[in-house]
Amino acid sequence: MSGIAHDYMEKYLRNLIEENDEPLKGMEEYSEENHVPIVQQEVANFLKVMVTMKKPKKILELGTAIGYSSILMCKELNKQCEIVTIDRNDEMVKIAQENIEKYGYSENITIIHEECLEALEKLSESQKGEYDFIFMDAGKGHYNHFLPFCLELLKDDGIIISDNVLFRGMVATDDLVKRRKITIVKRMRKYLEMISKDKNLLTTIIPMGDGIAITTRRDSSV
Repeated sequence: MSGIAHDYMEKYLRNLIEENDEPLKGMEEYSEENHVPIVQQEVANFLKVMVTMKKPKKILELGTAIGYSSILMCKELNKQCEIVTIDRNDEMVKIAQENIEKYGYSENITIIHEECLEALEKLSESQKGEYDFIFMDAGKGHYNHFLPFCLELLKDDGIIISDNVLFRGMVATDDLVKRRKITIVKRMRKYLEMISKDKNLLTTIIPMGDGIAITTRRDSSV
């Protein structure tokens, strides 16, 4: 369990979620068997709801892993979207590319095999304001560094979803902080302050999974 909500709540809510069919079910089993982290069940369901509501045409994902969340979003949108996903891990990129090709998403999902910050800097030079939806799920200690680039790449009415923002509950209380995680916790707290106190942004934080933040720009015309 995530450590930020009561176990009985998580168990109950997860039992309400409809089981995925292939290819997602197979990827979930692979993740569990090989100890590869993917989004938690309730977060995956939340992503489905958000992309269904927003209907983004262009999505940016930070953190590809085995390609699970990219495929999940693309599948939910009936392939009526373009997804760019970034990851630096050689093994994960290889597996993700195999999954994307195997399940027929090559025309919709493009992997950038690079450090997120380097890739974001390059993208921001050529694709400013092009993304409807950004899912941040990489380098938990660098969300505050990713944010300026993501805001440049985001459309005026776009949405940023940030996963793991409560980081096993450590972000919310020092009582849970482990010494080796202090830097990540401090940086995540800074990120949450950045998106919560910026007058141009509107953010809500949900204690779901490992903590999700939803950020959008305020309507400047109001």
